[in-house]
Amino acid sequence: MPDAGALRPGDITADTCGHVLDHARETFGRPLRLPALGALGLGLVHPHADLARSTRLPVAAGRAALGYPGADTFAGHQTMMGADFSRVTVARLAEHLDEVTAALRAAGHHVALLDGRPLLLVDECVLVHDNLEADPGINWNTSARLDDVDFDGILAVARTVRAVAPVARVIAVGGHADGPLSGFVRDGDAGTVGLDTPASGFYRNGGLQVQHLGAPLDHTRQLPEVAARAGIPVTLVGKAADILACEAAVRRPAVPTADVLDHTLEAVRAPGDALVVANVQESDLAGHQQDPERYARILEQVDAGLAALVALLDRPGDRLVVTGDHGNDPTIGHAYHTREYVPVLVHRPGARGVELLPDAASLADVGATAAAALGLDPAALANGTRIPEREAS
Repeated sequence: MPDAGALRPGDITADTCGHVLDHARETFGRPLRLPALGALGLGLVHPHADLARSTRLPVAAGRAALGYPGADTFAGHQTMMGADFSRVTVARLAEHLDEVTAALRAAGHHVALLDGRPLLLVDECVLVHDNLEADPGINWNTSARLDDVDFDGILAVARTVRAVAPVARVIAVGGHADGPLSGFVRDGDAGTVGLDTPASGFYRNGGLQVQHLGAPLDHTRQLPEVAARAGIPVTLVGKAADILACEAAVRRPAVPTADVLDHTLEAVRAPGDALVVANVQESDLAGHQQDPERYARILEQVDAGLAALVALLDRPGDRLVVTGDHGNDPTIGHAYHTREYVPVLVHRPGARGVELLPDAASLADVGATAAAALGLDPAALANGTRIPEREAS
């Protein structure tokens, strides 16, 4: 995206799709086998030599800007479902120390800077700090050892911080560390300072407790809730089951790609209209691990699942929308998400020809387009406009 270099100049060269394809050809000695993605029009929006430039399927293909600050899974999914993230910003804790400190003191907490650095020590046991594992400035954490305070105490601090935080998520984290947390504080990228949670031992010592407090959203104006109110069954698969709100939804949380695909196919095979939102997470994990070979193998696995989905969707009015919530180039030289346009590939049984879509301004436009396909009013969502279709080719 044009603003990709604002936070990390290196992201200007990010190209998740192209770089994974290039690495696969070099590593496997052959092009990556993605016939389903090719048939869905990926080569129409990313003109790579290893992708088909034409398709016989009735598809509409384009790409979307993210429509929210940074590049974040939580914000991406919420935006895609029609949330308005216009009030959410990318910010370091250092830029908001005064208001966070005031809020915590008003709630009766003792607050001080830790060793004069821009992170807060609350009640001499809870750290409030930048999250160092996600995009810089996307999330803040409240972290403490469960030997010093119970998780309810950590969560109380997190809720007070959430009330004044401008960022997408405030994450409460409690665990058992290898020593005092002050010994695991380090500088992150882009001026952030925080707890090195993996180094602290929280992830390997057992008993980890985590709760994500997202920015306030009107979930009643997101696609799953709007669909459910209209009597349309909703199934959330993979990480979508963990981070999207809809009380009426059937939830199928899963990380292994095979499980995500199985749950998705099962939901699509059910009779009648339905909304199924599925997230493949292992490609994202491969990006974080900077492992393009694993990324490529996951894509081939997903491609086979997409072929099975295309075979199931044959009624006029059925829709399969393939997109992403951000980039995650495994060759870029860092382990964060990358701020890239994402593909929007729409399979439309019964439609005529192939249509090239204009760039969507936001992932919310994908949600609005899906709402229209379900016969719902896109204006019922808090954000997003149906993507207009161009002339068939």
